[in-house]
Amino acid sequence: MILSLISQTIIIVLLLTFSFGPAFFALINTGIKHGYKTGSLLAIGVVASDFILCMLIIFLVHLGATNLIHDEKNQRFMGILAGVLLIIFGAFYFKRHVEKSNETIEIKTPSASVMLLKGFFFNSFNPAVWLLWLGNVTAVSKTLNYSIIKMFIYFSVTLGIVLLVELGKVQAANKLNQLLTDKIMHSINVITGISLIIFGLALIYNHYF
Repeated sequence: MILSLISQTIIIVLLLTFSFGPAFFALINTGIKHGYKTGSLLAIGVVASDFILCMLIIFLVHLGATNLIHDEKNQRFMGILAGVLLIIFGAFYFKRHVEKSNETIEIKTPSASVMLLKGFFFNSFNPAVWLLWLGNVTAVSKTLNYSIIKMFIYFSVTLGIVLLVELGKVQAANKLNQLLTDKIMHSINVITGISLIIFGLALIYNHYF
């Protein structure tokens, strides 16, 4: 059982931290432009969303009500809403102006609450994240004999590891700041904006048509 849990933990951590979704690009972009502190707030928002989604799905699995997640209407609503939000966020990246003064990149830093909520909603409104957590909880629940307490402890520890990895990504991105010029920063904004808009359009297309 221990080996099974370890392997499942590794898979969950890799899926949550190195899947190239909208949260991944936003996290790297924030770490590069705004530094470790601001990037870490975004990471905390994402992981907080993961924790709440995980606990909710554990509760639904316990009640046998996971059909709510599989419901086509619910998935369509969440997919379209997430797509619209991603397109809006992506458009904002094209408007951001970066200036360099005394060899330091100066950018207006968003407030802590904005970054926490941004990370939370980026993650929460992505239907793929819901399905990912449904798969994770379903796979682990049998190993843990469907014990809610054991699942709570297991996923709390797992998400703690995820948060540490996310913070490590932010720190690595922040280190790149010293190597960046205005032109590179603008290119990063454009790439991030395009990525978010593409993800948004894909979500709308997949859930509407």
